[in-house]
Parts: sequence; C-alpha cells; structure tokens
Amino acid sequence: MNKTSDINSFERARFLLLLDPVLPGLWRTALRLVRERHGAEDLLQAATLKALRFFDSYAEGTNFKAWMYRVLYTTHINQRRDREPDALQLIESMDRDRSGAGLLRELERPTHAERAAAVLDAVDDQIRGAVDRLPEHLRIVFLLSAIEGLKYREIATVLECPIGTVMSRLFRAREELQDQLAAHARDIGWPVPAREDEVAE
Repeated sequence: MNKTSDINSFERARFLLLLDPVLPGLWRTALRLVRERHGAEDLLQAATLKALRFFDSYAEGTNFKAWMYRVLYTTHINQRRDREPDALQLIESMDRDRSGAGLLRELERPTHAERAAAVLDAVDDQIRGAVDRLPEHLRIVFLLSAIEGLKYREIATVLECPIGTVMSRLFRAREELQDQLAAHARDIGWPVPAREDEVAE
C-alpha cells in the first residue's frame, strides 16, 4: 500500500504549509546538485513525495528546513548510487585536519566568496560555473551555508557528519572559490582585497 495515500488531509495541509517557505531554496539546491533542470525537477519531486510519505517521522517543533534538506540530499545520494554504483566514494579522508578555533576565525572573514553567494542567481556564468566546478562534497556545504543560510550544526545534520567536517569543507570551498573568482571579481568591480601572498610580491 502507498503510505502517501494514508496521510489525512490535515497532515497533508500541515506538510504543505511547512514546505512552502523552504521550497525555493530546495529547488535552488536541487538544481545546483544535478545541474540540469529536468533532473532537478525529478529530484525535488522524489524528495517531496518521500518527505510527505515519512512526515510522521518529523518531530513537530524541530527544524523542518534542515529535515527537508536532509531528505533532499539523501534522495540525491540514493539516485546517484543507483545510477553510478562506483561513483560515490568515502570522502571523509579528503578533509584536512584543522583546529576548530582557527577555522571559525577564517570562516567569519568577509571574503569575496561570501559576496559571490549574494549574486549566484544573477546572470553571470563565470560565477555559477565556479560554484559548479567545486567537488560535490564541497559544493553542497557551500550552497547550504552561503546560499540557504543553514548553520554549521544544521548542515552537519543534513549531511550526517561532524561539525568539524562541515567547517573544513566550507573553508576549502571558499578557498577554491577565492582562487577561481579573485581576478573575475576585480574585473567586475567587487572590492576584493589582495591575498597576503599577492601583497608580498
């Protein structure tokens, strides 16, 4: 029996009410995960149906937004695993060890990578391309943090990984974006400060 059909109209209406404000962000994230519209539509539809089917597992009063992103991400991973069984490898070993305090200081710096987040929806293929070129495990962390505004702990819940791993991946994503976008940002007039190694030359 289809569990979705068992959900009463009140629960369905409550689910849709909670879903409505987070739907645009889910769509943006699906589109940037899959990187083509038809696939993103399929992913979002599958994730939404799955979330509705298992809505009784959502604890009322907790973070619905993070819960939905978790459903979206696990659906994406499962779809990729079905299509490409060998494509998803363990990536925890790729995360460099960094001190937590140092990472927090670095992540709070107002770099142009953060400003890039504000214009990712603008018609600028070079900026979107820079984000798309990030490895997926870095791209999803950057999107959830810089674009969708999730906190480190929420992202850790979505990805089911330690907060330190989230911080490390976000730091590396911003480093890679900084390298890719520094010259372009200056060309289009962003006030991007030179990196310390550039100043020293």
